[in-house]
Amino acid sequence: MDIPPEEPSKTIKSVQKAFDIVERLQQLNGASIAELSTELDLPKSTIHSHLTTLRERGYIVKTGDTYYAGLLFLNLGTKARERHSFFSKVKPKMERLAQETNERTQLMIEEHGRGIYVYRAHGSHGVQTASRIGKPRHLHTGAAGKAILASLPEERVERIIDQWGLPPLTPNTLDTSEKLFDELAAIRERGYAINREEHIEGLWAIGAVIENDNQVLGALSISGPTYRIKEQGNEEEIRHKLLGVINEIELDMQSE
Repeated sequence: MDIPPEEPSKTIKSVQKAFDIVERLQQLNGASIAELSTELDLPKSTIHSHLTTLRERGYIVKTGDTYYAGLLFLNLGTKARERHSFFSKVKPKMERLAQETNERTQLMIEEHGRGIYVYRAHGSHGVQTASRIGKPRHLHTGAAGKAILASLPEERVERIIDQWGLPPLTPNTLDTSEKLFDELAAIRERGYAINREEHIEGLWAIGAVIENDNQVLGALSISGPTYRIKEQGNEEEIRHKLLGVINEIELDMQSE
């Protein structure tokens, strides 16, 4: 895991502005120079210069007066995912797990104190949500994220809370440090985490970390409607399958 420095480091303002523009384009699903100028409170000339530079490099495309993030970002994201060598071992097992449970499986990796889903597989009944691959999310709101937090030193968790907060997404979200640390202690004791409708109401999930040489590589989770996983009594079976697949992945890595 990449642990950011505790003290602020020297940054380049022009680079920060470029990424502010790209991220806002993504959030708005395309925008004009005037819209970006208003959104970011930057001069139109500054916005235009950055967009022109990014467009010349192929990272921004333009249709009429509207600019969009280009598909070259997909190339960067794909290569970033492949940097995690264990992904090739996890992917086929995730596909199998999704088919066996008929639910959705997700692989999350932590970067800079937030969780990023890098792959998702759907079984025949797997639910579709608005969350997309590559979008950062708060670790305290889901099973995979809480499993990762439970594997970190308390001081690191406190830094993550200080940086990103504990925003409540549903009435069930753990939105205080006291609640969260109590939950993390319970996760460490039982060896897996449960998302009790803490990210989306009506969605239940079970997650656990993948480790190799005492290093947490990421977390795998299975999610589905609350009525199907919890109320119909499938939670224990799904948990058993999840932990079994994680054990297979860890053994595969040890045999290399």
